[in-house]
Formats: sequence, structure tokens, C-alpha cells
Amino acid sequence: MLAQSVLFVPNRSFEVYLHQQYSYDQIEAGMQVPIFGNRRLLRAEERDEASNQYALLAQAGIRYPRTFASPAEIDGLAMVKAAHAAVSFERAFFLCSSPSEYEAQAAKLLAAGMVTRDGLQAARIEEYALGPSVNLNFFWSPILGELELLGTDTRRQTNLDGLRALPPREFIAAGAIPVRMEEAGHIATTLTESMLEPAFELGERFVVAAREANPPGVIGPFALQCIIVAGPPKAFVVYDVSLRIPGSPGTRYTPYSAYRWGTDRSVGERIAFEVVLARDADRLEEILT
Repeated sequence: MLAQSVLFVPNRSFEVYLHQQYSYDQIEAGMQVPIFGNRRLLRAEERDEASNQYALLAQAGIRYPRTFASPAEIDGLAMVKAAHAAVSFERAFFLCSSPSEYEAQAAKLLAAGMVTRDGLQAARIEEYALGPSVNLNFFWSPILGELELLGTDTRRQTNLDGLRALPPREFIAAGAIPVRMEEAGHIATTLTESMLEPAFELGERFVVAAREANPPGVIGPFALQCIIVAGPPKAFVVYDVSLRIPGSPGTRYTPYSAYRWGTDRSVGERIAFEVVLARDADRLEEILT
């Protein structure tokens, strides 16, 4: 690959599967092929890293869910994010609203073999923000010095979407079914115009914070995964961050990249365009690490 001047573009699969075998220190130092983007920011997605996504969100002054240090502190609707027992890079989410409800749900998942006690011990417990979810899929261009909103999408999840579709008369019968939030896919969605400016503000503040924390900061695609909570005014709560190509194939089917470029562009097409711009301007070192 080095002989052919290959540029490597990291995605979720690269980060997950390679990190099963190597530490981030090894990935950062040992991956000899130039990476499009900032390889030192990949580790920020992991919640057990010191300079993780929450540290970046806090530095940017971006709202994210309140956390509970232990199950005993749960005083409202909360989401527990524990590692899946069988597939460690997946998470076994469950909802609860009190310490006793946490214990009951945890016991069911332990009995089903979905989580382990060690996984529960290391789980993150945070408030469950109520509202529609939207992934803000951004692109920061060092060559143009510009933040773009490539597109927006939302997730389809089992069995949450199935429970949402139940007729009201079946709610009671389904009450004992634990909510599962396994990824099933994505669909394109759009924002109201009034939310576009706040969305760009989030992206711009995150770019500045990432640059200050880990120069040169964000390069290329990143996503802020949000819940829009009720107002007035409505507001974004960021519950997750992707610091590489986001897993959102529906991005190009929203109008935002076409507003900027006159035609819709996928994330891959936008990366290729940035590489061409950098190459022609003799500035490849600004987009590679």
C-alpha cells in the first residue's frame, strides 16, 4: 500500500475490529499507511479513555446527558450502556428509572447471558433524553477552512421500533418486554430550519475544542449523535460522537450537501474531493496523519 501511495480512510469496522487486537497506542504508532483524518482522535470515542468524547463535549460547552456514578443515584429515567457479553464491541442498552428497577433489569440480562457482572460494573449510566434522535453528519475541510453539514439521519433499532409501532391496546401486554436497541439501519431525516443554526454552532464549537485538545483536531467527516429535547426552545443533547466516517448511508439523501455544492454528495465523494483539492494545492500534509 505504501508503494502505491494509498491513503487509508478509517471507519467503524476498522476501529472496532483492529482495536480488538491492538491498543490505540499501537494503532497510532504502527499504522504506517497515511490516514485521512486525525488518527489520534479515534480513541476519543472510547468511554474509558481520559480524553474521550465527553471531555471534548465539555470543553466545547455542548450539552450531553447527565451521568449517574452508580445505580443507587438513579432518580429518573436512565439508560444503562453495558458491553454485550457475547460481542464486546456492541452494547446491551436497557432503561430503568430507579435503583430497584436497575437491579431487576440487570438480573434479567445476566440470566439471559447478555451482560456480565464486570460489564455492568463498567457500564455508563446516564439520563435518557426524551425526543427524536438525529445524527448531524459534518465535514470539516482544512483546505477550505469550512464546516459543512453533509446530511442528517436517524437510526432504526430493534426492538424499540417494533414497540413504537404497537397499537395502544397491546401496550399492557408488551410492558414486560425489555427494550432492545440493536442497530438495524438508518433512514434519512431532516431538521426544521430553526434548528440548522444551532446545529452548525454545535459543529463549530466541537471543531474548535478538538483542535485545542489534540491538534490539528478534526479532519474530514465526524458526527454528533443527538436527541432534540422539548422546549421552548428546543435543544440538542449530544449522546454520542463519531470521529471518522459515520455509519449513515442515508446522509446523501438529505438536501444539505446539495445546498453547498449544487448536487448531493456522499461522504466518500466528499472525502475524494478534499483529497483532490489538497493534492492540487500541494497541501496533502494538512489532511493526513
